[in-house]
Amino acid sequence: MNITLLVIQHIDHEEPDLICKVAAEHGMQIRTIRPDQGEELPDPHKCPDTIALVLGGPMGVNERFSEELSWLNQELKWLSTWHRLEKPVLGICLGAQLLAQAAGGSVETLRVGEPPQRLKEVGIGAIHWLKKSSEETLLLGLGTSMLVLHWHGDRIQLPEDATLLGSSLHCAEQIFRIGRHAIGMQCHLEVTESNLERWIEADHAYILSALGPGGVNRLRNDWDRLGMHLQERGERLFNNVFRQLKDMCSS
Repeated sequence: MNITLLVIQHIDHEEPDLICKVAAEHGMQIRTIRPDQGEELPDPHKCPDTIALVLGGPMGVNERFSEELSWLNQELKWLSTWHRLEKPVLGICLGAQLLAQAAGGSVETLRVGEPPQRLKEVGIGAIHWLKKSSEETLLLGLGTSMLVLHWHGDRIQLPEDATLLGSSLHCAEQIFRIGRHAIGMQCHLEVTESNLERWIEADHAYILSALGPGGVNRLRNDWDRLGMHLQERGERLFNNVFRQLKDMCSS
């Protein structure tokens, strides 16, 4: 069976990177669509043997009603149909937020503390698993926790039928699934070293607002120490994801 990975990208530097490497190893064909550039999304009813990959971006789900982001509202409607048909999908960051919204959840500003203060969660940090790998095949070979790259200022309120799999210290809703066909990741494991600098250049001001004047150097130093580990664990998780979602294509 020839499976297509339908990549929905929203900004130049947030590419599928490591995910495409793993997809190619699984023999998938890769097709990229840019709704932000006016490219039309395909009819979900006419996409057999297709896994959707919805990537991140600096725009927010709750900004979709603005005139300049009308395409994002159309994408959400498309994703709602895709989800209703129980077609396989992986959402990353903004993509996970869109997926949750499409399934009946919502998105809000990330706040922590008392009184609650807005937080931008940026940099390498840990998530811990809420399920055992014996219960969730997505978590096979991943231990009880893992390091990921955080890069967000919103949080997801999950729909009632979602299963929460992984949480960080400041944001509970990091990795989740809805049924067997839909998987969301607020965090990032797709970034490679070669593309990290593009992220830093594009989001320099955002990093400074989250981490302060030394934030960029801290991020680079952390990546030098831990980046290879992140990519190894990322490959393992994405392999688990594709094994599950490929089964949904054949079911």
